[in-house]
This record gives sequence, structure tokens and C-alpha cells, in this order.
Amino acid sequence: MLRVPTELDSLLEDLIHRTIGCCIEVHRRLGPGLLELIYQRAVEIELEVAGIKFERDKPFPVMYRERLLYTHKLDLVVEGRLMIELKAVERLHPVHDAQTLSSLRVSKLKVALLINFNVALLPDGIKRKVL
Repeated sequence: MLRVPTELDSLLEDLIHRTIGCCIEVHRRLGPGLLELIYQRAVEIELEVAGIKFERDKPFPVMYRERLLYTHKLDLVVEGRLMIELKAVERLHPVHDAQTLSSLRVSKLKVALLINFNVALLPDGIKRKVL
């Protein structure tokens, strides 16, 4: 798999690479066309098998003028450093990019993978977002 040149540290880059590998394995075994929740559960299993720690539905407070508006939950946070936003849609839209970036800002994480499993080849469904 091709690695992207970046400003991120090598440990985070390695985590991203291994996480993408887990997602590709899920897609290879299940293919496109299933529900998002099915892919999320399968990715969780692959992460566990790979020995990668994660948190599902990780809550983050959304604040406005120092007041709590809402507690937003992220699909997966890997090793406390990488957000994964999973989709199973016909195609990704600009709103998915915007939602992912907003979630990154709320979580104060630096990098996210927006992954759409409803594609023929998973690398075509992966977008990397960095703040």
C-alpha cells in the first residue's frame, strides 16, 4: 500500500497504515452493500485481532461559549489518536467531509479516516483528513 508523505509522526503513520489494512481485510471478506453497523463491528474484530486498541462511540462534548450543547459520539477512536468515520453509502458527498472535519475539531484529534465500504475497491472509498 502506498504511504502518503505527511507531517504526522511515524508512529501515527504506522497506526494509520495498520488500521487501513484492517479495513481492507473487512472489505475483502464482506464486500460492499451491507449496513454500516456490520462494517463497524467487523472492523472492531479486525482491530482486536491486530492488537490495536480502540474505543467505539467515543463521546466528546460540543461546547459553545463555554456551555455544553451536546455530547457527540465518534464511530471509532483508535489508540486515542485516530478517528475513523465509517459509511456505507452510494458515494461520499461534501457534507461527509465537512462532518468529519467538524468531528475532528470537536475531538481535538489531528487525523481521521473517512471510509465508505460501499465501493468495489476499498482504497477508492478512503479519505484521509488532517487538521
